[in-house]
Parts: sequence; C-alpha cells; structure tokens
Amino acid sequence: MNRNTDIIFKALADSTRRLILDELSERNEMTLYELTARLIMKHNVSISRQGIAKHLSILEDAGLVFSKRKGKYRVLVFNNEPLKDLLKGWIE
Repeated sequence: MNRNTDIIFKALADSTRRLILDELSERNEMTLYELTARLIMKHNVSISRQGIAKHLSILEDAGLVFSKRKGKYRVLVFNNEPLKDLLKGWIE
C-alpha cells in the first residue's frame, strides 16, 4: 500500500468523518453551516463548525472532499474517485 492509501484509511477511521461523507453523498454541495446543522439535528452529533472544519481538512487531504465557490459561499463536494481507485485493486 502506498501513502495515499494510508491517508484514505486514516480519514475513514473516524466515525464523524464517515458521517460527513454520508451526508455529502446524500446531499452534495453543502456549506459548512448546512453540514453542521445536518450532523447536529439528524445524527445528534455535538460538534462545532470549527471541529467539523478540522475533520474536513483530513478528508480534503485524502481527496475525499473538496470545496468550491458558489456565489458568495464555499460549498463542500464529496469526491468518491479515491475510494473507487482504492477498491479497484481488490474488486477487479
């Protein structure tokens, strides 16, 4: 396994980060505020926006999430390509 694989597995090791990916895969292109609200209301996660931002930084380092500008907002986008590439070696 290479370094990128280790980074992806590290990112997936945390349950909050997996919830973030679940939410972004269900409803892509959310702001940090929208994501925080969904995690608190839907999953009863007690975490601040700053805490989620730290998790997002790890997910971005793994290539699983990226952000883009949409008007005056920065929206978060789930990128499943690293997961596809990771599993391709085992499935094919």
